[in-house]
Amino acid sequence: MAKSGAVWGIDIGNCALKALQCRRHEKDTNRIVVEAFDFVEYSKILTQPEADREALIAEAVATFVSRNELKGDRVAVSVPGQSGLSRFIKLPPVEAKKIPDIVKYEAKQQIPFALEDVVWDYQQLSGGNQEDGYAIDPEVGLFAMKRDQVHRAIRPLTDAGIEVDYIQLAPLAIYNYACFDRMNNLEDAPPFDPDNPPKSLLVLSFGTETTDLVITNGYRVWQRNIPIGGSHFTRALTKDMQLTFTKAEHLKRNATKAEDPKALFQAMRPVFSDLVAEIQRSIGFFMNNNKKAEIGDIVALGNPMRLPGLQRYLSQNLDQKVLLLEEFPGLVGGSVTAAPQFQANHLSFAEAYGLCVQGLGMGKLETNLLPHEIVTERLVQGKKPWTVAAAAVLMLGLTVNYISHSSTYSSADVESDTMSKALSTASGVASGFQSGEGELQQKVTEFDELATIRTNLRSNDDGRLLWLELLKAIDTALPKDPRPIGERELTADDVRNREELHIESMDCEFFPDVSIWYTEVEQAIKEAAGVVVAQETPAEAPAEDAEGEAAGEATAEVDPETAAEDAEAVGELAGDMADEFSDDGMGGEAEPVPPSGEGWIIQLTGYHYHNSDPENPGEFDREDEAGKFVYRTLIENLKNGTVQLPSSKGEMKEYTMKELGISKPVMVSYFRPVTVTFDPNAATPEEASKSMSDYRASQDEMGGGWGGPAQRKPDGPTAPKPEHWKLKRYEFQVQFIWQPQPRTLRDNPPSATDGFDDTGAGAF
Repeated sequence: MAKSGAVWGIDIGNCALKALQCRRHEKDTNRIVVEAFDFVEYSKILTQPEADREALIAEAVATFVSRNELKGDRVAVSVPGQSGLSRFIKLPPVEAKKIPDIVKYEAKQQIPFALEDVVWDYQQLSGGNQEDGYAIDPEVGLFAMKRDQVHRAIRPLTDAGIEVDYIQLAPLAIYNYACFDRMNNLEDAPPFDPDNPPKSLLVLSFGTETTDLVITNGYRVWQRNIPIGGSHFTRALTKDMQLTFTKAEHLKRNATKAEDPKALFQAMRPVFSDLVAEIQRSIGFFMNNNKKAEIGDIVALGNPMRLPGLQRYLSQNLDQKVLLLEEFPGLVGGSVTAAPQFQANHLSFAEAYGLCVQGLGMGKLETNLLPHEIVTERLVQGKKPWTVAAAAVLMLGLTVNYISHSSTYSSADVESDTMSKALSTASGVASGFQSGEGELQQKVTEFDELATIRTNLRSNDDGRLLWLELLKAIDTALPKDPRPIGERELTADDVRNREELHIESMDCEFFPDVSIWYTEVEQAIKEAAGVVVAQETPAEAPAEDAEGEAAGEATAEVDPETAAEDAEAVGELAGDMADEFSDDGMGGEAEPVPPSGEGWIIQLTGYHYHNSDPENPGEFDREDEAGKFVYRTLIENLKNGTVQLPSSKGEMKEYTMKELGISKPVMVSYFRPVTVTFDPNAATPEEASKSMSDYRASQDEMGGGWGGPAQRKPDGPTAPKPEHWKLKRYEFQVQFIWQPQPRTLRDNPPSATDGFDDTGAGAF
């Protein structure tokens, strides 16, 4: 059934059934229109010993249904606050999307029953902050009620044919009323500041057996159920004045007309005192837990407030005026709210008012304790008519379709000559298609075999040149001094400024899958970026000039003044290599997966002297020495360089390193530069060692010792003291992937090779 725009809020109390029918105001979003009300008082108070609670409620509901039309209206019902559980939980800063999971965990901790046995709901209170998807100090209200109590509470309504849409705890209905009617629904309220919260409204909702105390500033709510209500005054009269409950209740309601009003109030005085003490204790507890809170107005609701003297007594003992409402500013009722019965009981309609506010979608708290199985059952019931209609339409369509096909089939005579000939022709076409498909598969197989033979022959022809092309590419990538040997200066500064690398060895190893090497090297580089391991260079490190010059003797010597700075440079280099190693080595764009397939890992081992002067470290730009120099020259050229090679047509053509199959160049050694003693006049390491030995021997014969003054001349000529330089030597190891690409494949990519597969890319 389609729902109308009206909502019934029903409060089934211990003394009477109170109900309001409301709908939204057409223009004012902060007001609602009351269209009807009902007040059905029981013949007996439900808490009287002789009262049949279920029968009295059923009778009141039947009276309510007989006097009002509920068809199409939504219905919201309240249950006493003591029947349910309310918890307000402050959560730590957390992602907003994870709040439901955290609340479910808290529900298991806070609710003293299995979650399957209760109906529970929660809501994040307003006033919280969110930054980048994180909720900052959110507060959540958690509410629950045992499932059997929920069904017991709504049974009188369901038995009368009333479908309940919302079930709310009475204190929370009071909270929705207070926010909407007393605080203008927080429409113009400033953002919530926990360090300076607005004043709180204290609402006392007096009932027959209990009093709901609700304290709220609109953003936060705190409630307590005080076990003192209107019937306690009646019981005090029955005990003190020896009256029946019915007569005492009548006397209480007409206290001003009693023969001895003073004796009447004297009998009820202990209840007055107990009530004030409980209210003061509740307020004190709230203030102790909310140091920055401040109580503003105090509003009293409920018919017990009609008891003469109660308002004045509360005001005197609470040291603050207690207000009695004469009207509801947010309710527009006209003749409805002007009715004498409404005016006489208007203080008891606040709870039903709050239920209507929630039912109209205007409440600050929207939690609902209606069991999900009831909602599901109603959805199924609501869709049944549509399901039946859809099934009927489907059956009708199938019937029409069957009749149509049956009529068409019956019109074709399969025994006729025309039909037999057509069927024979169709069968022949199908047979020819199958034969042609088999022949096509045979031709495809023959084509694949020829393509494999062609690829193998092509790979054998090109494979002779692959290693030569690799050597040419490495030679092109190495930096070289462009000057002829005769134009070079034989000085330490000249050697330091030469942009050249000396390769001592080249090693290679074949990998069935280069991703194994890639994974290991990537991990090693990342570890080197975080922890720098000092490594010593061998004491004797002979080096030879690539152009044939005498490189002389190089003796390692650690320079303590620059060791720390060199170690820092090693760490920076490792970090740079860790950042760069994840790209594809060609365009700098991130590669989603590591390289794969078979290939060779090539390792180049060498050294260079392109470093700062150990005796004058400020002479060079330290950013361009040691590993940085290797990275800027050799590694950068292996990544982005090009090389001139003959094409498959015999013409010289420029190829990129990637086209040759070179990728992922990386420096796998992180030595620091060491200071060495360099003899530029020695042609070989042996000659350098001999010249030094002769010089030392001549000094010994003169009696001066090593470095001492000469005391006598030797019989033969004195050996000249060799010249030595102090240089910084940096040793390195560079590795890269080589997956050979024959030149026929380079010149004719797979997309342009007439359909041949690239099966020979890895052949040598």
